Amino acid sequence: MAEEGCCGGCDCGGDYVEVPVEVAILNAVQGTIGNNPAVVSAARGMSHFGEHALGWVGIAAAGWLVDKPRRRQWAGVAVGAVGAHAASIVIKRIVRRPRPNDPSVQVNVSTPSKLSFPSSHATSTTAAAVLLGRLTGLPLPAVIVPPMLLSRVVLGVHYPSDVIAGSALGAASAAAVLAAEKRLRPGASAKPGGGSRA
Repeated sequence: MAEEGCCGGCDCGGDYVEVPVEVAILNAVQGTIGNNPAVVSAARGMSHFGEHALGWVGIAAAGWLVDKPRRRQWAGVAVGAVGAHAASIVIKRIVRRPRPNDPSVQVNVSTPSKLSFPSSHATSTTAAAVLLGRLTGLPLPAVIVPPMLLSRVVLGVHYPSDVIAGSALGAASAAAVLAAEKRLRPGASAKPGGGSRA
């Protein structure tokens, strides 16, 4: 049976129900690959890279500087990652789900807030990976997203449902950016066969 509780100081009002199945998944991940110091170290590195979407903004900025013909798309990567991150923060403040606090879960990295749903790292990473994949033609979502999602569980700072929801939100954010880019593309609204008249 689910056990009610609160980690304290999270402004959740102490009114939530912890899901034993998700705690069991956290335990299983941390008890297997999470026992490897190299994996935990890599997960911490990913955590720092993805904090506030700054790593993705940095990559987008580098692309904007060196790839002048596609500056709009590189800017879109930054906008998508930051916008996705902002959306996740808004939802976090509405849902107010505390991070895992079961005694069996080991927390391996510090976090800027005590709120868990959805994972902002999963959200911004998915948005950035989709947009970068579309820009470069590489299968980046399949390569980048799963490790980031898994890293949040390895570190014990998110439930599995947090990262899944975050990834879905990130994909939706990327789709919104791509739709906006399509509308803003020069000639996108021109009618077939139409032309300008002097």
